[in-house]
Order: sequence, then C-alpha cells, then structure tokens
Amino acid sequence: MWPLTAGVQPGLCKSACARPCEAEGITGTLLLAHEGINGTVAGSRSGLDALLAHIRALPGCDDIEVKFSTAQEAPFGRMKVRLKREIVTMGVPDVDPKARVGHYLDPEAWNTLIAQDDVVVIDTRNEYEVAIGTFDGAIDPHTKSFREFPAWWAENAARFHNKRIAMFCTGGIRCEKSTNFLLSEGVQDVYHLKGGILRYLEEMPESESLWHGACFVFDERVSVEHGLREGPHELCRACRRPLTPEDCTRPEYERGVSCHHCIDEFDDARRARFRERQRQVELAEARGARHIGQGLRKTAQ
Repeated sequence: MWPLTAGVQPGLCKSACARPCEAEGITGTLLLAHEGINGTVAGSRSGLDALLAHIRALPGCDDIEVKFSTAQEAPFGRMKVRLKREIVTMGVPDVDPKARVGHYLDPEAWNTLIAQDDVVVIDTRNEYEVAIGTFDGAIDPHTKSFREFPAWWAENAARFHNKRIAMFCTGGIRCEKSTNFLLSEGVQDVYHLKGGILRYLEEMPESESLWHGACFVFDERVSVEHGLREGPHELCRACRRPLTPEDCTRPEYERGVSCHHCIDEFDDARRARFRERQRQVELAEARGARHIGQGLRKTAQ
C-alpha cells in the first residue's frame, strides 16, 4: 500500500492504472491529479508489484514513495480509480506542492528536531484522526477538514513568530501542501516528516518513538500502530469516527447506528435508516458476502 506523489497526466494514468488492478484482483482507491498520485490499495504481493511496475513506467512516476503493510482481512470491497482536481483539497488556488515544499526529515532526524525548544510541531490532520494518536507536544488545530487549515493558520500565525515549524500527516501528502502554503505566507523554516506517520511507525523502533496512540487509516483496518500492525479501533458506521473497544461498551453505542460522538447528531429517521443498513450488512455477513455499504467513506480531506 502506498501514498505517493509525482508529476502525472491524470487521463493517461486512469486507464493505465485500472487495467492492472482489474487483472491482478487489486482493490482500494487511487486518486489521480496533475499534482500527483495518491492511493492505498490491497492485493497479493505479486499483484501489487505488477501494479507498481505499471505506475513507475508512467511519465514522472519513477520515483514514487511506497509503503507496504499487511492486513488480516481484505481492507477494501472494490477498486476505484478517480480523477481529481486536487489530491487533497486545501482550497487555496496558488498552493503548488510541485514548486516548493519544506525540508524533508527522516524519522530519526524528526525525533531530534521536535525535541528542540524553538520548534512548533503541528498536526495537519483532522480532529477525529488526532484524537486517537499524535506526537509528543503536537498542536491540534481541531479542523474538521483540510480546507480549514489556512483559516486556522491565519488566526494563529502570530503565536509562532520566530519559531521553526514542523508538520506531519498520515502519509506525507497533506504536508506537501501545508508546507508550501506556510512558505508562501513568509515562514522561513518549515519542516515535514517524509513519508508521514506511516513511514515513522514502520521504521522507528517503538522504544525510541515519540508517537503515542494509533494512526487512523482510510480503510477497514481503521488504525495502525508501530510496525504498521493493525490497531484496536472500530469505525462508527453512522459518523465514521474511530472507536476504541471501550467506546463500544458505552450505552450510546449501537453497532452501525450510533456512538457517544454522534448520539445527538442524527434524528430518529436517520437512525432508522442506519439500522436497516446494518441489518443488510449482517445478512450479507451471514451469507459470507460483503455489503457495499460496509466500506469506509471518509477521505483525507
């Protein structure tokens, strides 16, 4: 599975990516835009190697960054290859991650940097992601989507005057844009974690780690921990927020219908529809099938 960026022609790539996915039985999502490719897919190792060879042969894609991890069960129900105006929508038209980004840091250098007193560490992910895990001392902007990050920065930039800024996200994609944005705002020293949290958890020994908790991922694993092993979280199928095993014992939790986060967010009519969807999911499970409504719908926006 991999997040990646490279200069591409989206229309050319869509058919070139879809063919090997279909041929190799690969499932997941690939997003294609002029600014790059981003995706997470699952299949056999030989199938993924075949897809990777196809993508690397496309113009501008030979140096893509790849991350592999495992899952006990198939984390996707189907394959989607989508053309996008932006890989991750920030809502700032002049942001160009191909033009200039912050200084990349590998996990070891990241640990050294964020321990410095003149460094501010900012988690660029959304608040439901931050809630289950983040780095020591990281600032949570409490954004519901990546579009809110520029406004948050405008309101808080003065707090970070004369500070070095270190930012991170799940796979490094959002930081491509957020660091370019901060550079355009006049911030001099901007750094980001190369490969994001996923690479950090893959490479950094847990005994030396400055990460606490789990990392939300946009597939049926829901979260991963050190070594990219599957985390303990489930997903509330109503609000799509991650839940701990303890959350699932709370009185507000009803599988597929509600949790303590969203118990007051939906009316009785919506919850009735959720119950019917959950009934259909359970009937499909009893037949050994997968209901189409069971898949994740959140994306890294």
